[in-house]
Amino acid sequence: MVAHVATAAYLGLEARAVEVQVQIAPGVPAFSVVGLGDKAVTESRERVRAAISAIGLSLPPKRITVNLSPADLPKEGSHYDLPIALGMLGAMGIIDAETLAGYLVVGELGLDGRVTPSPGVLLAALAASSRDLGLICPAEQGPEAAWAGDVEVIAAPDLLALLNHFKGTGRIAPPEAGETEPPAAGPDLKQVKGQETAKRALEIAAAGGHNLLMNGPPGSGKSLMAACLPRILPELMPAEALEVSMVASVAGTLEGGRLVRNRPYRAPHHSASMAALVGGGLKVRPGEVSLAHLGVLFLDELPEFQRPVLDSLRQPLETGTVSVARANAHVTFPARVQLVAAMNPCRCGHLGDAALACSRAPRCAADYQAKISGPLLDRIDLHVDVEAVSASDLTLPPAAEGSPEVAGRVARARAVQSTRYADEKVRTNCEADGELLDTVATPDEAGRTLLTQAAEAMRLTARGYSRVLRVARTIADLAGSEGVGRVHIAEALSYRRQPPRS
Repeated sequence: MVAHVATAAYLGLEARAVEVQVQIAPGVPAFSVVGLGDKAVTESRERVRAAISAIGLSLPPKRITVNLSPADLPKEGSHYDLPIALGMLGAMGIIDAETLAGYLVVGELGLDGRVTPSPGVLLAALAASSRDLGLICPAEQGPEAAWAGDVEVIAAPDLLALLNHFKGTGRIAPPEAGETEPPAAGPDLKQVKGQETAKRALEIAAAGGHNLLMNGPPGSGKSLMAACLPRILPELMPAEALEVSMVASVAGTLEGGRLVRNRPYRAPHHSASMAALVGGGLKVRPGEVSLAHLGVLFLDELPEFQRPVLDSLRQPLETGTVSVARANAHVTFPARVQLVAAMNPCRCGHLGDAALACSRAPRCAADYQAKISGPLLDRIDLHVDVEAVSASDLTLPPAAEGSPEVAGRVARARAVQSTRYADEKVRTNCEADGELLDTVATPDEAGRTLLTQAAEAMRLTARGYSRVLRVARTIADLAGSEGVGRVHIAEALSYRRQPPRS
């Protein structure tokens, strides 16, 4: 007899259909798992054997073959344990095989029969819903699976409870959807002394989703302002929250079944590898740029990152996706992020201060900043110099305006953009391009003249020209202006990186 159980293989944010086929046939006793599984799949034999033994059953002394179909699709992870165990019980006649046919099953097994969490349950639940199947998953991840909507979820604490549920001697109650995340906590912009230009640039970046680079000496407040950003960003919309939660589910970072509502904020250390930043590894996993999808990726001490690692961000910043190619798989993760970076002007950090600058100034600044490639800098919309904070600035009282007030203006600007792009596959001004950008951000005559002159003087690339228009459109939205005028173009140009002097 052959029992069939549906499960899934995760490729990026795609849950590919996999069928677990279990055959128990006469022959020399053996237990083999085939179907291009990794080490975790191969080791499932021992976990399944021990879990079935823990509920008082034993495997028949026959030849047991488990096939994971399709056989040419790579299978990774421990979530195949539970479907293999249920397929085994179905082939042994302990569970009705027709009942199992109505469910998609994922979950890791402990040696004592417990069903333990495994990454990707939210993806599996959405896949089950699309295939009109129920879902069997670990009890701890039931609240996560319940977010998938209209799908029957059996969240089993252990194999015995699941067996009793199918036998009718014990019922597993359906889980309730997990709570949403609490509001983001963090520093308030009132804590930032001075730096009005930088705070204005931060507001523009938040309103339009623009990339931002802050350049200034140590202790000037760059990291503090970046940490203030989550509190001025609007909450994720329901569809966006589901996207972000799916990435977190695949990465195994979705805690307690909570749906992510705050925009992600990731701040990797500058020693991060390329695989850690953009994704990859032996078992392809999302990197920091994908974990920050629809949120903020903060790179402090930007020139200290390895140059190839930084350059690997060029494609994700332009396309909003990361494609990781391997010999046996091609995986795509979403990566629509807002890059916020901070750097010192030179290695000693005190360029321009004769009392503190090193003896190599200004040559050290050129060498230090040359670690960042021009094409990457061209993808950053807002460049702002952050001045050193003086003692008189530190004695000033807190600013009258803090994060809540700025967040209100950002929310109004984002609402305007949501209405503007309601019929487009665009969320914010930073994503507008081509004819759409020409339609929504064409400046008036005075603005067009200024932009043309500046493009020649500043040697703007086509990308740089478009990014000035996007920033100008956001500035106009913050001002409540329907059109883009000369004043908006002028402010947008003031944040553009100046060409190097010959």
